Amino acid sequence: MLENYAKTEEAKVEELIKAVADSGAKVIVSGGAVGEMALHFCERYKLMVLKISSKFELRRFCRTTGAVALLKLSHPSPDDLGYVDSVSVEEIGGARVTIVRNEQGGNSVSTVVLRGSTDSILDDLERAVDDGVNTYKAMCRDSRIITGAAATEIELAKRLKEFSFKETGAIEIIASLYAEHASGNTKVGLDLEEGVCKDVSTLNIWDLYITKFFALKYAADAACTILRVDQIIMAKPAGGPKPPAQAQGMDED
Repeated sequence: MLENYAKTEEAKVEELIKAVADSGAKVIVSGGAVGEMALHFCERYKLMVLKISSKFELRRFCRTTGAVALLKLSHPSPDDLGYVDSVSVEEIGGARVTIVRNEQGGNSVSTVVLRGSTDSILDDLERAVDDGVNTYKAMCRDSRIITGAAATEIELAKRLKEFSFKETGAIEIIASLYAEHASGNTKVGLDLEEGVCKDVSTLNIWDLYITKFFALKYAADAACTILRVDQIIMAKPAGGPKPPAQAQGMDED
């Protein structure tokens, strides 16, 4: 019975792989692990197997190649198959990578390969590429531009300073607010039209509770995160072998 079960399983797997090969497919892209028996029949029917564990990358691969992701291995229809010019395994910078080319199919997705002498340089290059791509995406939504290199920020600071000289009384209003709340008047706020302190509950000026709640929550989370980092930095080093200087002193004695 066990032998018959193994033969039946083998025949079923071969049937599935043969169905994929007969459909005209040359490459199988899987989001999970592929068994040894399935790999054996893929090799027999000259099928290349790629594993993409990331669901995001798998969806992007299907979108760029025109393929349809199937929930289970089955006979694919012509509409389910995608197209690429070539799939090859090459070595770049000492690492073996799988390169998928689709130059004729109007593919809008490209891979940028960065090289650098150190990890820090590569990190800077990656951030520069991300900034450039995100800037282009933002310009596609809104193409308006302003002067850079801190020119806009300096101009805004200058105009804000000029405006502060024209508007007087801000410090006095804030001081009076503190005085009102110190006296127990918890509902006193700013009346911007008259520039005085009033009971804002009588003016029907309200804020959402949930907005204030999450503002305080995220501020507290940020403060706790900073405190945790400080604790990690201030922690004492773990025990280990003695420093080389002590070992050298023992040899001299």
